[in-house]
Amino acid sequence: MIELYAKPRTAARFQEYLIMLQGSSGKDIILPIAGFNPMAKEHVLQKLMELRKLDVEKIMKEVTDEINLSLVRNSDPGLFKVALNLADDLKGGWTNRFSTDYDSKFKINALVSRQFCTPYFWSSEDYDKTLIRKRTAQYIFRTIYRLSNPAPTTLEQHIAQEFFVARNAKPGRSPVDTPGLKLLDDFYKQHKGTENHNIIFNFFYGDEAAKSLGYPAFGMKDNFSGFDYAEIIASEHDH
Repeated sequence: MIELYAKPRTAARFQEYLIMLQGSSGKDIILPIAGFNPMAKEHVLQKLMELRKLDVEKIMKEVTDEINLSLVRNSDPGLFKVALNLADDLKGGWTNRFSTDYDSKFKINALVSRQFCTPYFWSSEDYDKTLIRKRTAQYIFRTIYRLSNPAPTTLEQHIAQEFFVARNAKPGRSPVDTPGLKLLDDFYKQHKGTENHNIIFNFFYGDEAAKSLGYPAFGMKDNFSGFDYAEIIASEHDH
């Protein structure tokens, strides 16, 4: 993608992106790069260069190899292609950070069926090796989970997926004195059976994210999300 973004932002670059994505036939995805904005401005190229300086591909391979070794004793998920995607939430007019993040974590059937795993990074982020390792592991374990579980529909099923991810990726969150935990716990227990996307989305991303998409708000704070909740209950389970 660095080579693509180094070219002028023209129709030719867009067509080259489509060929990379779908091949010459244009009938299916052959390279999982749908998270990239093919017409992104120079800042995305700069962010890719930052990731390259951190040896992002090497780190992602190390994480993948470590997880592969841990799976040898259990089950073989098959050969998957793990491909970084850099979404432009900074200056990309067609990318909403929250809806794109949701889709990248929960609407992945098409990717899993094609044996793709796509860890998402954001143009607004500051990167370091710890972030790269954690993000890669989380997306790999989502893919592994979905090999034997259907796409979640209820809030409880969404949390079951993220609980699995948190337990295996081991982020190490502590439940002690965590602001907002009781609010989310009460909300989850009340709504865990719901299939209402607005409620599920609000639980994971908070009121401001919901409002940015025209969704109703249900009183969820923005500094403590459903993903944090999953990490904490996973941490409690392991202690």
